[in-house]
Order: sequence, then structure tokens, then C-alpha cells
Amino acid sequence: MDTELHQTQGIRLAVEGCGHGTLHAIYASVAEACKRKHWPDVDLLIIGGDFQAVRNAYDLNCVSMPPKYREMADFHEYYSGQRVAPYLTVFVGGNHEASNHLFELYYGGWVAPNIYYMGAANVLRLGPLRIAGLSGIWKGYDYRKPHFERLPYNENDLKSIYHVRERDVRKLLQVRSQVDIGISHDWPKGVEWKGDWKQLFRFKPHLEQDARNGQLGSVAAKYAMDWLRPKLWFSAHLHCKYAAIPPPQIDNATTHFLALDKCLPGRHFLQLMEVPCEGEVDSLRPLKLTYDREWLAITRTFAMDGPSPIADADVPEKDRTNSILEDYGEMIDKRRLWVDEHVSDADLVVPENFEITAPVYDGGNWNLPQYADGREHPNPQTARFCKMLDIPNAFEITDEEIDRRMRSGPRIDPVSERSNGGRGQGGSHQGRYRGGGRNRGGRGRGRGRAW
Repeated sequence: MDTELHQTQGIRLAVEGCGHGTLHAIYASVAEACKRKHWPDVDLLIIGGDFQAVRNAYDLNCVSMPPKYREMADFHEYYSGQRVAPYLTVFVGGNHEASNHLFELYYGGWVAPNIYYMGAANVLRLGPLRIAGLSGIWKGYDYRKPHFERLPYNENDLKSIYHVRERDVRKLLQVRSQVDIGISHDWPKGVEWKGDWKQLFRFKPHLEQDARNGQLGSVAAKYAMDWLRPKLWFSAHLHCKYAAIPPPQIDNATTHFLALDKCLPGRHFLQLMEVPCEGEVDSLRPLKLTYDREWLAITRTFAMDGPSPIADADVPEKDRTNSILEDYGEMIDKRRLWVDEHVSDADLVVPENFEITAPVYDGGNWNLPQYADGREHPNPQTARFCKMLDIPNAFEITDEEIDRRMRSGPRIDPVSERSNGGRGQGGSHQGRYRGGGRNRGGRGRGRGRAW
């Protein structure tokens, strides 16, 4: 079976696996690859998660990873304006992120000039291409929960915050028109068997047992890929290059799957390709990100007719979902009429409205106690997006409420309390972790491995 990605004339893409904060090296690698292909540049760089948009030492304490791996890396230079990304860049969230930062951009937004986070789930356009994105990794025990994690985090919050939620996947499953590209950090469940799996398991032998036990990959990403069936689907997470062709279901189109490694010497972490498209592209360059009308209608439907994306984790499931409609089609069509009437073509261009909202990196060591308790910084981009769609901004929070939450400290996690005999709440600083014990986020179904 031919699993190569054939390249033709069209929109020039660079695709990279896990970012892990190494933007200088990634951008230099893209420039070198363009030089070898005699390309002037790329229209878009896609990074498949673990981007690590760490603005300062406070953010680094909100990244779920062993302390020995924590470092400021490169992103803070792009956030502060010391450097500017040379290529338009989009990324989805993974399981090693400044989760507090990405939480502030739930619907998507600029984390730095020319660098766009796709949010928990999204569909955007780049010229004629429609690009769908899904952030996070699969943990079945958190799938049907709301987004309940909010600063200050306890130890388990640092892990559960990046677990995919059913609500966000359900939005993607309402898309009815063709998508060209799909992105997820986690591999869609079962895709490992659709390529040269023998070679994969020779290179990554620890994956074989999980795959044979049905514990590798994301059920949520599989739902999305099987429904959307884009021509291309990109993932990262498992730190290896792997190509596959999931067979079409009924009359669905063929999808080419590609996973890539993280940016390290001698690793397969980058691929350049031209995605064919109808019409002439040169006159449209430089291509701009634009909102997708269908996705805006879906987003408005969920915001107006469903429960808030943020809720208390202890609220029973039935109380969170009793206002959700079983059939979205009619309501989405109604919201689409509103979008067409109130959102002009000019409004569809994603505004380049990045602004610094959190302190820039001051050179301090993240392990010092003064960086233990980072504050939430509501992002004006989220407020403006909600205003454009005339939807409630569930992420709005006053300074007084932020202060109250900081004084109260991390929420008590019943699971940690049970497993540790009530010994403390955990915290957002590594040196303050007391909760957790054996219960350190769990491995669950589709666990994969990150380190």
C-alpha cells in the first residue's frame, strides 16, 4: 500500500510534529527546507501540539511535565516582541502546554504575532483550504466532563485540563461541508494499523502492547477524522514519523495520515508539501487566516443553546446537558442565517489583534517561590470574538474574582483527598505538590506516552 504523500502545485505547507518550545530551530529548519526545494517560503507552518506557549516563569509552573524537563525555551521571545515568527504558524494544544495561557483562548487566538492557537476545537480557512483542529489528548474518564480547571490549579488539574472534552468533539461532528486538513495532537485510535505497523513497532516497541490492547490513540480524534474525512490528517505526540491511509468508510474520501517527530537533530520532524487547490493562488498571497461561516454558526449554536463550556466538575452530567438539543441541524441553519446577516466578509478575516496581557519573562527561575502562583489574564481576543458572535463570554472574570480564587487556593480534589488521606490540595508549583500520591493523572485508555 502506497502511504506516501504526493506533492503537486498549490498552497505551500510546512508540517512539524511536537514543538516543545524550540521555535528558533523549527523556523530555521523550515527556512533550510525551503532553500532545498527552491521555495521562497511557506504559506503556513502547522505544529501538531506540545507547542509550549510559555510567556514567563509563572506559565512554566502550569506545564504538566517532570521538573527536569522544564525550561523557558524560545517562545517568550516571540511573545515579548523580541522576535517575530517568519511564517504564519498555527498549532493545536497537546499534553505539555502552558495550559493557563491556552485556556484564555478557548475559541482560538494569537499567542504572539503571526502565531495562532486553534483553540479547543476549530475550523479555519487559509485561502481555499479549510483546516480543522482538535486540541488535547484522550482520557476516557474526563471526556464527558466540562472544562472545570481554572487557576489556581491542583496537581490533577494540571493534567486533566488538556484532556479532550466531548462537547468540543461534538462541535466538529456537526460540520457538514468538506474539510481539507485535520490536525490533532493525539493519533486517531487505530490509525497505527493502517500503515507499516511492523516498522513502527520496531522503532517504538513500547507502543505495540498498547496498540494490541486497544489502548493507543484517541477515540475522540478517530470520531473527528472518520466524520470529517479530510484529504490530510496530521498528528504528533508519539515522537516518530508515520504515514498511513485509513480506508474510506462507505463513500467517504481517502484520508492520508501523517505523524511527525519533535524537533531534534537526525529526527523526522518536518515535512514540506504543496496542497493542490482550485484557482490561482499567487494573487492571494500572503494568505490570511479567516473564520469559517459554518463553524461560526456551530459555535453560536453551542454557546446560545447549550450549557456553558465551563462548569463545576461536581455538577451531575444530566444537569449539565439538559439544555442540549438532540438535533442540531435546524438550529445551526438558523444560526447560519444570523452569521450571514451580521458577519461581513471583512469580519471573516481573523484580526491581527494580539496584545501582551501577561508579564513578559524577566529572567527569573521558575522554581523560585515568587513564581508559584500565576494569575489568570482574561484575553481581549476572546471577548472580541464573543462580541462578534453576540454570545456569552463564559471566560470573563473580574479582578475581584481572580483575587478571591487566589486567596482560596486550589480546589480540593476528592480523588487526591481519598488516595492521600486528606493530605493537602496540591498546587501549581512543583515544590508545593502534596496531593497526588499514586493518583497522578492516571494512564487510562488510549494513554500513549509523551516522554
